Amino acid sequence: MATTDRQATTLALAHALSAAERGLAVLPLSRTKLPALRSPHRDDHEPSPCHGECGRLGHGVYDASSDPARIRELFAAAPWATGYGIACGLPPHHLIGIDLDVKTGTDSSAALRELALRHLFTIPPTVVVVTPSGGRHLWLSGPPDVVVPNSAGRLAPGIDIRGAGGYLVGPGSRTGQGVYAAAPGTAHLAPAPCPRSLLRLLLPPPRTHHPAPPTTGGHGQGLVQFVLAAHEGQRNTRLFWAACRAYEDGIGPALVDPLVEAALTTGLSEREARATIASAARLTGHRP
Repeated sequence: MATTDRQATTLALAHALSAAERGLAVLPLSRTKLPALRSPHRDDHEPSPCHGECGRLGHGVYDASSDPARIRELFAAAPWATGYGIACGLPPHHLIGIDLDVKTGTDSSAALRELALRHLFTIPPTVVVVTPSGGRHLWLSGPPDVVVPNSAGRLAPGIDIRGAGGYLVGPGSRTGQGVYAAAPGTAHLAPAPCPRSLLRLLLPPPRTHHPAPPTTGGHGQGLVQFVLAAHEGQRNTRLFWAACRAYEDGIGPALVDPLVEAALTTGLSEREARATIASAARLTGHRP
């Protein structure tokens, strides 16, 4: 590895450890801004959804940690990393990233100001990270009981949202385009609370109620509703969790079809849904 790459990795690790001291969960990134560690399931004939349950590294944002020993382990496994990502949606900050892009030919900052005037909110002083292209990432914190989904351009052209299951490139990271840096006067700030009016804009409309078959009982209905409430970026995670609880409680076989139907409603394919449920069955010691 070239000396400059070693220096970049050392600096990235130092910045990542500093972010972890603030309670932020981090993971190593390559110069492409993608997770530096490849998936351990990349060569599987039919990869099953796995968010780290297998115990190996390489599960993207699900590798993120605020534990210094774990972070050092991640960077040791990826000595080519030159940056780090900060996982959104996790405690204690439940980070929400407002990504103001400048590469789309639109004025995303003006679009955000227009939204603020229209919906009567103000972005409070908070961490601002300047991207190599001149864009900005605004860091906000969300309520612990609200899951903000990732989106691209849904709020306004040129404005992407990083929520649960997403990550932001941390300040100090070096990419192929340049270095990410905290805007002057903002590095010491904590992520400011997301204004309620803005938070409402970030959430998808409520889903239609779909009752579960009464044969699974109240707990089964609750698990199905838990899956139905999933937003993009958490559908597999919620389905896997619900299926695990169902098998542990002895209602797994009876709940397979209702869970699959709920997963289809959220946008998963039947193949994805059944693979996730089968993985949950195996993990809990049951035959799929």
